[in-house]
Amino acid sequence: FLSPKKLIQRLELQENHTVLEIGPGPGYFSLPVAKILKKGKLILLDIQQEMLDMAKKRMEKRNITNVEYELCDGKSIALESKSIDRIFMVTVIGEIDNKDIYLKEINRILKDDGILSISELAGDPDKLSQEDLQSLVTKYGFLVSKVYGNKRNYTMNFTKIKIS
Repeated sequence: FLSPKKLIQRLELQENHTVLEIGPGPGYFSLPVAKILKKGKLILLDIQQEMLDMAKKRMEKRNITNVEYELCDGKSIALESKSIDRIFMVTVIGEIDNKDIYLKEINRILKDDGILSISELAGDPDKLSQEDLQSLVTKYGFLVSKVYGNKRNYTMNFTKIKIS
């Protein structure tokens, strides 16, 4: 099990960060993350408008205003290059059809000192093993920087490979 508090620690968030959550669902992790970003913002990206609407309703109910909502076509991410400090997804990567496209886009929009954080949990039918996830993500210019948890429930953080 991954609590929002544990995820926030793993993301190494600062209050001025710009954070992208891919596949937020109804916003279970979104609300606690947005609260940390007192001088920053959270962007929720999903291919389903219904999920964005549910998350937005949850945020508005609690007067959280530092959140933006982006509907995605699954082929590109309409955000500026090197504009995001942290990108995270929880039990989402296995469900993405166009993993190659997403990972190229993630590399493009993530700042050079940013972190891509992917969490997988036991019981998810689309869960990737740590080995499969590492093999997939490192093909797109990332290195594993930290691994938390165990084989059943884990978070793997990646950093961009510095090109001089």
